[in-house]
Amino acid sequence: MGRISSSCSFLLAGVSLCSSFFLTPAAIAEVSEFVSPIYENVSPPPPNLEPEFNLSSENLRITSLLENWDGDLWVGSWQGLSRIDPNTGNILKRIDLTNYNVEALAMDRVGRIWVGTTQGLLRVDSRSNEVTEHNILLPSNRIVSLLVDQRGYLWVGTDQGLVLISPDEGLVMTTLKKLPGLRPNAMTLDQDGNLWVGTLLGLVQVNTASAIPMQTVRDITGNVVNSLATAPDGLLWAGTLDGLLVVDPETGEILRNVTSMREKNVTSVQFGADGTVWAGTDEGVLRLKADSGLLLGQVGQLPSRQVLAIAPDIGNKLWVGTYQGLAWVSLTTGVTRPHYGFVQP
Repeated sequence: MGRISSSCSFLLAGVSLCSSFFLTPAAIAEVSEFVSPIYENVSPPPPNLEPEFNLSSENLRITSLLENWDGDLWVGSWQGLSRIDPNTGNILKRIDLTNYNVEALAMDRVGRIWVGTTQGLLRVDSRSNEVTEHNILLPSNRIVSLLVDQRGYLWVGTDQGLVLISPDEGLVMTTLKKLPGLRPNAMTLDQDGNLWVGTLLGLVQVNTASAIPMQTVRDITGNVVNSLATAPDGLLWAGTLDGLLVVDPETGEILRNVTSMREKNVTSVQFGADGTVWAGTDEGVLRLKADSGLLLGQVGQLPSRQVLAIAPDIGNKLWVGTYQGLAWVSLTTGVTRPHYGFVQP
């Protein structure tokens, strides 16, 4: 790959940091605005953005990112839950979730934020930031994924099965303990409103009305599905331990094993507003053309190469959650910057 730009750019907190965005030669024509390099002096990061919040002693794993109904960004981590302004990076609120490690986030139809943790399910009122605990009987309190379907019901993936909940009443509608592969690592809806679940043994399609499995896709490279996304054209993209697959939801046929992603552990997949694919791996974030799988570029200078969550087009930025903190990439300049409220000083 060719290095197109490198910069030491002014950060939100008033510090500078060298950062870069790498592009393949085939992508140069599409990102001419990245070509002009900028160089500035590098200043050390501040000792702490919030003196009462000791980042050096916290686990900075950023597990989930979710856009709020008003455009704010929710950041779920093993520190808890935070709400930030994606345009400025200002931390608007840190929600006190002592002893809770956040693993998944979802927003229901009335704007409530559902928080899946390693200790159970919580609900946050996005207007007051008030937290409510839910003593819902789940197969396990370790929640690994969440999704709200087209009817407004909440699907809760635990490490011992899948649960359907009415978010208004807080009642369990049904439980799927015999899900093939058991652990629902990731979920998405196809264009017909059916639920697709990525498990330890492949993909399962579930009818959201009856909660009955419809079909199973087991011919998965690496077996384990880590991440799922539905493309604008309706095809499913599945990130696995060993690559990135494109699946036809009508037939369950694997249409393509994306060549540029083979033998990569794909932990997160999202589509940008321009239709390109952002793929998080344990080696960083890659950008691909959806129609061909052509590698357009790679994000550099993240807090950690091990990516857990990505969220594009929020505040004109790509947000990246890693094992060691949060970063964002300007979609205008391609510059990568850490958020010093979520990385060790």
